[in-house]
Amino acid sequence: MTAILLGSAATFKTCVAEKATFVLLNVVDVLLTVFAMSIGFTELNPFMQNLLDNPVQLFLAKCAIPLLIAWLAPGKLLIPAIIAMAIVVGWDIKELVQPLL
Repeated sequence: MTAILLGSAATFKTCVAEKATFVLLNVVDVLLTVFAMSIGFTELNPFMQNLLDNPVQLFLAKCAIPLLIAWLAPGKLLIPAIIAMAIVVGWDIKELVQPLL
């Protein structure tokens, strides 16, 4: 069982759907965050507030690091993070749509 789980670590050959979903959700989150900030919303996460001032650090934190994690982590172990990121993206969308209602 461990060999099967670790078979998707340090590769994009297996568990591609899980790994791509994890990275894509992080990219969508950062795009929604940058858009929200551009129309006047404020970032609630103090760590992200500091990163929004530096595009290189923002890219590393929200795109490059998740890509590295997706490559290194076994795909099945990314499922809880995928669920968490889906909740975050859902929250982002809710906050952007709510003023329109």
